Amino acid sequence: MIQMRRAALSIPSNIAEGAARRTTKDYIRFLYIELGSISELETQCIISQRLSYYDFSYNQNLLNIKRMLTSLIKTLERSSNART
Repeated sequence: MIQMRRAALSIPSNIAEGAARRTTKDYIRFLYIELGSISELETQCIISQRLSYYDFSYNQNLLNIKRMLTSLIKTLERSSNART
């Protein structure tokens, strides 16, 4: 449970940290790290359900967040590539 909380808290925290970086490249790097944190949290939720620790629906929320993050990354990458 503690690891799930850490993963969940790291998502918005690192997005904010990345947004404060000086370059778009750094921001994108932080966003990719957060995709990893979302995947970690998703895995922990699956394991928790299978072990009957929790019975909650996480799939749609995490999927929506993952889609939004992926869309943001693609937009920033296109924008960054257009400038070079």
